[in-house]
Amino acid sequence: MAQFDGKIAIVTGASRGIGRAIATELGRRGATVAAVARADNAKAVADDIVTGGGVAEAHSLDVTDAAAVEALVANTLRRHGRLDVLVSNAGIARDQLLLRMKRADWDDVLATNLTASFTLCQAVLKPMIRQRAGRIVAVSSVVGQTGNAGQANYAASKAGLIGFCKSLAREVASRNVTVNVVAPGLIETDMTRAIAEGARETWAAQIPLGRMGSPADVAAAVCFLASDEASYITGQILAVNGGMYM
Repeated sequence: MAQFDGKIAIVTGASRGIGRAIATELGRRGATVAAVARADNAKAVADDIVTGGGVAEAHSLDVTDAAAVEALVANTLRRHGRLDVLVSNAGIARDQLLLRMKRADWDDVLATNLTASFTLCQAVLKPMIRQRAGRIVAVSSVVGQTGNAGQANYAASKAGLIGFCKSLAREVASRNVTVNVVAPGLIETDMTRAIAEGARETWAAQIPLGRMGSPADVAAAVCFLASDEASYITGQILAVNGGMYM
């Protein structure tokens, strides 16, 4: 199992579901975790990590606020002296057929799911390049690879994240900074539980492994890509989807 003793990690969207599982697992493996979410929503996961013997701090942050993102990174560097891992996980969905989609729902999804990753990555690159080491892992989606009716905005943001990370990986590989993507499929989260039962059954029928995934499945993949064991892997998409898209 990959360990993260002495490593400093920022995880966005850490309050629930996949993000919470990632933050918890990094903390369990020894990382100091900066758990990021809106309002006070990250406090519970940070408290859980500390209760389990780990080290964590909660940060209230809207990832679409560029100034706040830059302040978060600067504060993390002041407190810990380095930054080893960024997991860009925060995301939202505003589903609607394109003919009925409001421009605000397009803009909000792109701002949170894609532009925020640009802002976060730009903020962490200088310290990672300076220390000549870093791991960036972005959480995309199988929908970014396949598309899905009623999710043009979400699919565009998640597909854009893949292209963004592949390009960034080429830019920073010579500095020993790796950039990879995890693309989950149908995972048991609040977001997927909100899908109508009939639609869930249709999606689940497309999974060769015959089950929905868990947040822990995604967390394990993220931890691998963020670890020293993945030092020769960059610019890749690790699909965690039970085989629904190959």
